[in-house]
Amino acid sequence: MSGPSMRSGASSTLPPELQTPVPSPCVSLCQMVPSTGLCSGCLRTLEEIVNWGSADDHYRRAVYAAIRRREQHLEFR
Repeated sequence: MSGPSMRSGASSTLPPELQTPVPSPCVSLCQMVPSTGLCSGCLRTLEEIVNWGSADDHYRRAVYAAIRRREQHLEFR
C-alpha cells in the first residue's frame, strides 16, 4: 500500500480531512457571523454544521475543502 495510511492509529499525524473517520472541525468557538453566514470558529455554514452528524466521510471531506478555500479568502482580525 502506498500513500498515507488512513488507519485510526496513524490519523493523529494526518490533516483532519485525511483522517478516517473525518473529525469535526468544531473548535468550540461557536458564533455565526451574519455578514458571511459562517461560524467564526470553524468556518462552516449552518447547513454544514447541521448535516455533519449524519454525513459520510465524502461529504465531510468536501466541507473541509470548502473550509480551506474560505481560509484563503477571508480576512481574519
